[in-house]
Amino acid sequence: MKLHSIETGYFKLDGGAMFGVVPKQMWQRLNPSDENNMCTWSMRCLLLEFEDKIILFDTGLGNKQDEKFRSHFEPHGTATLEGSLNTIGFETEDITDVFLTHLHFDHVGGACKKEGSNIIPTFPNATYWSCQTHFEHALNPNAREKASFLKENFVPLQKLNKLKYIEEKDGVLWMDRIRVNFYYGHTAAMMVPTITLDNGNLLTYTADLLPSHFHVRMPYVMSYDIHPLKTLEEKGRFYEEALLPNHYIFFEHDPILEVGKLEKNEKGRFSIREEKLENIIS
Repeated sequence: MKLHSIETGYFKLDGGAMFGVVPKQMWQRLNPSDENNMCTWSMRCLLLEFEDKIILFDTGLGNKQDEKFRSHFEPHGTATLEGSLNTIGFETEDITDVFLTHLHFDHVGGACKKEGSNIIPTFPNATYWSCQTHFEHALNPNAREKASFLKENFVPLQKLNKLKYIEEKDGVLWMDRIRVNFYYGHTAAMMVPTITLDNGNLLTYTADLLPSHFHVRMPYVMSYDIHPLKTLEEKGRFYEEALLPNHYIFFEHDPILEVGKLEKNEKGRFSIREEKLENIIS
C-alpha cells in the first residue's frame, strides 16, 4: 500500500463563513484574511495504491469554470490535479476509482473536464463513487447549498454510467481496508473514508467534517454546514475514535498541515499535532 498527497492548488473563501460563530478577532490569528475578508485554503486530494487499485479521493476545483465563477474564489498556485499525478508517475488513465466525499464544487470539480464543447470524465478508466442519498440531494439542492452543486461536475458521470453508489451504512467496508462513515451536518450523507495502513495505523480523510486543524475546537463549525448542531455531535463522535493512538487525520483544506494527530489535554481541550504522511505509513 502506498499513499500520496495530491495538491491541486488553493482558493479563497470568506473567513466568517469558514469559521461560523467564532469571532473574527479569534479566527484571524489562525488563518489571516485579506482586505476582502477572504482566507486561503488548500484543495488537497489523496491517492492510494492498493493491490490492483489506484484510488483518488476527491478531485479539487478543476479548471472548466468560467472566469466570473473563478473570480469569486480566486483559485491560485502552481499545482494542478493532473500535474501532481504526473509528478509521481501517473496519468489520468491510470486511476481505477474516484471516491467523491460529496459533490460540492471544490471537491468534485476536477472529476470532469471540457473537451471542445463536451464535458467528459477526467479519468476515463475509473469508476466514480458517491452515495444515492447525496447524489439526489445534489440534483435537487436546497436554496442554501444550490450554488455549491454545479451539475456539470457530476451529472455527466451518471449519464455515461461511470457512477456507482456506496451503501449508506456507517462503518461499511467499501473496499478491503477502507471503511466509510456518513455525516449529515455539512451536507446530506457526506462520505468520510478511513484507511487501515499496512502497519495498522488508521488514516481518515475528513473532507469537510474537519476541513483544517484550525477547526479542531468544537465551536469552530463552518457556516456552510446545513445542520451545524449535527456537525458538533458528529465531530464529538469522530473524536472518540480519532483519539486512539494509531489514528491520524488527513486534511483536505488546511493550507499548512497535511496530516495531524488529534490530542486532548487534561482540561479537555482538543489540539492537533503535526505529522508527516511518510512517517505514519512507514
